[in-house]
Amino acid sequence: MLVHGSGPETRAKYRAEAQAMAQSGFVVLSYDKRTTGYSLTQRSYAQLAEDALAGVRLLHGRADVDPLKVGLWGFSEGGWVVSLAASRSAQVSYVVLVGASGVSPARQSAWYLENRLRHEGVAGSLLRTVSVTGTRFVSGAGLLPEANYDPLPALRRLRQPVLAIWGDDHQSPPAESAAAIEKALRDSGNTDVTLRFFPHADHKLHTSADGFQRGEQLVPGYVDTIASWVAGQGHRINDALPHQTRRSHALAPLPEYLGPAAQTAAFVLMVVSFAAHLLGELVRRLRRRPCAAGVGWTSRWLAAAGLTTLLGFLGYLGFVTITLTTGPMLGNRPIIWLVLQLLTAGTALAAVATAVGWWRVRASVSRRTNVQLGLLGLASALFLPWALFWGLATP
Repeated sequence: MLVHGSGPETRAKYRAEAQAMAQSGFVVLSYDKRTTGYSLTQRSYAQLAEDALAGVRLLHGRADVDPLKVGLWGFSEGGWVVSLAASRSAQVSYVVLVGASGVSPARQSAWYLENRLRHEGVAGSLLRTVSVTGTRFVSGAGLLPEANYDPLPALRRLRQPVLAIWGDDHQSPPAESAAAIEKALRDSGNTDVTLRFFPHADHKLHTSADGFQRGEQLVPGYVDTIASWVAGQGHRINDALPHQTRRSHALAPLPEYLGPAAQTAAFVLMVVSFAAHLLGELVRRLRRRPCAAGVGWTSRWLAAAGLTTLLGFLGYLGFVTITLTTGPMLGNRPIIWLVLQLLTAGTALAAVATAVGWWRVRASVSRRTNVQLGLLGLASALFLPWALFWGLATP
């Protein structure tokens, strides 16, 4: 029974695995992943586990299937699902985990995002912004459902034999996951665990020179390993843990004052304040009213630079997160990120200049101008810590 990785996957994505396993003597069931109850903002591993068990029951009812050898194969996110499913059913005879993670989804996601950006040659604050800060933010916003799911309790309840396989994995930390999975099983008395590692293979065990680019072919020996292990249940020699350059790290949830609601409110306030000041300046020019001496040009620069930085950051962070590419580079820094950092510095300098100018002429300007500059000052006061939090003001 094949259980999908993350995303709205269909059976077509596992055609290579299904065909290879069928040629090795398996009866293989692959299905289209549910869309009801599974989305960017909603998912339940318990529900996905029930879907997998429905497939197990179907296989048990077939005359051409040995009911004592019905197992679950779970890839990536499917590793969490099949462990949970097998822990709930004696009809599951064994479990095969491929690219499985022994850490939480949020922790795995942060580790993978940093790996991907490092592979692109990126260094500096953007690494932490995308991987750690971004993951904490989307987790708090509910955009990474089951973000803090702990896979170890389900593993501790498993009594079935377990075969766990990794390639040159950059999405699930292989050494950490293997150690955590083996420890969870053995601590609960399940010693029937086999760990295998295949070089020159990616997360899904397709051929890959570097673990990032995926080939069309399954890595040689992968399916044969599964077939011989299931047929004989006799291969119990574990491979040595692979080298893992960096460890993953647990992510603390954001405090409420830095959470998505507070951040969104601050972002909207800054955008509205900067845009309103520019609009007000445009109306003043059209009506040919004089500007406040000493603060006119600095306040305009402040509003323009601040608004450009905010909107540019939002667009660029979305682009990097979706495409996992950064655009043109200067050394090991993305050029767009450097431009945003320069705009951040310009905004900060303009904020200081505007504050000094306003202080000097505060007694001679109109109440309306004081209100406008006060809103601009509030936006500036929010902008500086916001830029520090998101890495725009750090190297």
